[in-house]
Amino acid sequence: MHAHAHLALHHVHAAELHADAQKYRLARSARGSRPLRTALGQALIEVGLRLTAPSRPTVALT
Repeated sequence: MHAHAHLALHHVHAAELHADAQKYRLARSARGSRPLRTALGQALIEVGLRLTAPSRPTVALT
């Protein structure tokens, strides 16, 4: 491939990648943060792990 043609294709591809990255950044910023959803998800996972964990033997006090 001719060097100038290769360079032109590289510039087109780089511009497409930059445009895709900009679209991704805009979509991500529009989505906003989800701290409540994350905290709720973590709490549900912890509860599920506690429910599936083997029970500990209880010590009888006399």
